[in-house]
Amino acid sequence: MSLQKLVAFAQNKTNFTSVEKYIDFSRRYLEFAFSPKSLQAVIVSRNEQHYRFFQYKANGNYAITRPINSNLLIDSAHSNLLSDNFLRAMGSVGDIVPEDKETRLLICNSIYTIQQSIGATLDALPAGKSNTARKINGDLFERLIMLLIQRLGVDCASGTISVPVIVDDVEQFRMSYQNDLIIKDGDVVKIIGGVKTSSKDRLDKIFMDKFLYSKLTDTSIPHVAIFLNDVQRKQSRLPNQFGVNATFLPGHFKGYTIKLNPLDGVYYCDIRPNMQTDPLLSQHIRTIDHFFCSDLWRFLEQTQGDTKAKVKIIG
Repeated sequence: MSLQKLVAFAQNKTNFTSVEKYIDFSRRYLEFAFSPKSLQAVIVSRNEQHYRFFQYKANGNYAITRPINSNLLIDSAHSNLLSDNFLRAMGSVGDIVPEDKETRLLICNSIYTIQQSIGATLDALPAGKSNTARKINGDLFERLIMLLIQRLGVDCASGTISVPVIVDDVEQFRMSYQNDLIIKDGDVVKIIGGVKTSSKDRLDKIFMDKFLYSKLTDTSIPHVAIFLNDVQRKQSRLPNQFGVNATFLPGHFKGYTIKLNPLDGVYYCDIRPNMQTDPLLSQHIRTIDHFFCSDLWRFLEQTQGDTKAKVKIIG
């Protein structure tokens, strides 16, 4: 499939209605990106060499993509891992033990590859459409995570939660909160989640949502955050010399965790080194396989939940 057709396909969100359709698109993109002479250049990051930037030819406006982690991206020669091994692993994801590092890495790499295929494709849009590209990419990542959860037989949707504000045992009014993930067991809301491609400019809201929801409802429903990555392109003064900048704000994260309230789970596909080495960050941030293999099921088994919330489904 040509780049123009890939871009046209990625812009239409109705093309992504199942995990299989996401995978099919990713395999087509990988076939294009790893085909000889498809790209103008592959640029290696100057400061973190495992990141790559794909530069398209004239048919892609000579655009340069977002940073791609070559340690996570599955190449076209192994794209069958997405349609075979990944789907098979997700079929029994709750049984994958922590020691099975190979399968857990496959889950991280597959989700990362699928979503970055979409993001890198949309990077070929003209600069004037960059905001549109970001919106589509973000919406499709939310949908991908939701579809993966639904595939496990778990009731999950995006929508608004209307919570009652009660004073002296009398409901005074209701407040509505929009959430990327609302995970239920019957009529009981069990998990609330935010799904973003990056924590940049979004971290504050996720922490505040948990704080306000807990105060308004007197519940302790788990609130989780799922992020794709937290890196962006950094350009030097020299032409076609690029590096990466981290967009994660560790000070903000620690401050909210200690002084406001900790989130119940924070997960990344492309986790930053300081999230694994910093004593406080490593307690609260883990790779996305932990959500699917263990934490999702642990949260569902817990007794707490909100039976009074009214949910209006958006997608």
